Amino acid sequence: MKETWHFINTGQKDPFFNMALDEALLNFVSRGEIDPVVRFYTWDPPTLSIGYFQRLEKEIDINKVKEKGYGLVRRQTGGRGVLHDKELTYSVIVPESHPEMPKTVTEAYRVISNGLLEGFKHLGFEAYFAVPRSKEERDKLRQPRSAVCFDAPSWYELVVEGKKIAGSAQTRQKGVILQHGSILQSVDIDDLFDMFIYKNDRLKQKMKEAFVEKAVAINDLSDKKVSLEEMEIAFKKGFEKGLNIAFKPLELTDEQLEEVHQLEQKYRSNEFLYRK
Repeated sequence: MKETWHFINTGQKDPFFNMALDEALLNFVSRGEIDPVVRFYTWDPPTLSIGYFQRLEKEIDINKVKEKGYGLVRRQTGGRGVLHDKELTYSVIVPESHPEMPKTVTEAYRVISNGLLEGFKHLGFEAYFAVPRSKEERDKLRQPRSAVCFDAPSWYELVVEGKKIAGSAQTRQKGVILQHGSILQSVDIDDLFDMFIYKNDRLKQKMKEAFVEKAVAINDLSDKKVSLEEMEIAFKKGFEKGLNIAFKPLELTDEQLEEVHQLEQKYRSNEFLYRK
């Protein structure tokens, strides 16, 4: 018998709702109100999300973000800046005590990312996990030079045709693991790098070239363009196979939605966005 988890696809939502719902789902799982859950979502407007520990004013050109019409939100997970535009975003929320969940962040990341691995296989890509082997690669992990996600190697990185294809971040709170991440359909690299602050243009160009060398979006990989709907179908099947689970739909109650709306206020606040 496969274990049954909840599944919810909330479609296009604003950045504050998106982050509030991920946090609320963590609360619901923590309180035992719902089973482990996989969620899919997209962003309206396209949004730059920054990691919980990032220093906003030091790393991000806030005026450029506004000028381009992008949303701006701080995540509750760590990591670096991610431009959520043409992508499918996923989140997985599961108790730390779950028998299939390893105790370490890295190993749990590998288990959860099996869902992504199988999703890429459903789309016909040859995907695998890369493990940084050399001391130099491992040192890079500890000291990422850039504020942009996707441009540093990480443990059990998901690689297709030699390039990183999904960026994920994880937090553990209230006895629950929350992992969420971006599966890029396509990416505007110039737009992305314009929003980060660099010491000089040479460094910016160098970082941009490194990004192009390391990261890739699904529609850069094949002549056949993959639609968002195709991605949703493939990755839903991928998580079922990769985690060996079956899905049942999640309908949120009025009380649960009220909790989400209350949390939205936190993500909307400058106090949280500019936190030191």
